Amino acid sequence: MICVSVLYPNGSDTHFDHSYYLSAHMPLVMERLHSFGLLRYEVDRGLGGGAPDSPAAFAAVGRLYFQTIDEFQTGMTAHGAEILGDIPNYTNIQPQIQVSELTVS
Repeated sequence: MICVSVLYPNGSDTHFDHSYYLSAHMPLVMERLHSFGLLRYEVDRGLGGGAPDSPAAFAAVGRLYFQTIDEFQTGMTAHGAEILGDIPNYTNIQPQIQVSELTVS
């Protein structure tokens, strides 16, 4: 199984609309990519860093779960322009994307 992590770095001049992300963007992603193998998604909202009173490194992290990287790439080929085109509706942050293989113990 793979996890596609979409990380939104926190910063002093950044904004992130968590309500829109949860109620509109992620349902759009699921609707477009489910038929390409998207199993589920998770969303983290950054609350703080490791040290007391330190800021979160990321405003948010979205995670998408697929069986294979090919499923993700095929889905993004078909719908990536629409999905990525929605980003300005909820943030001014340039997301960082990492595709990882999951190991469960």
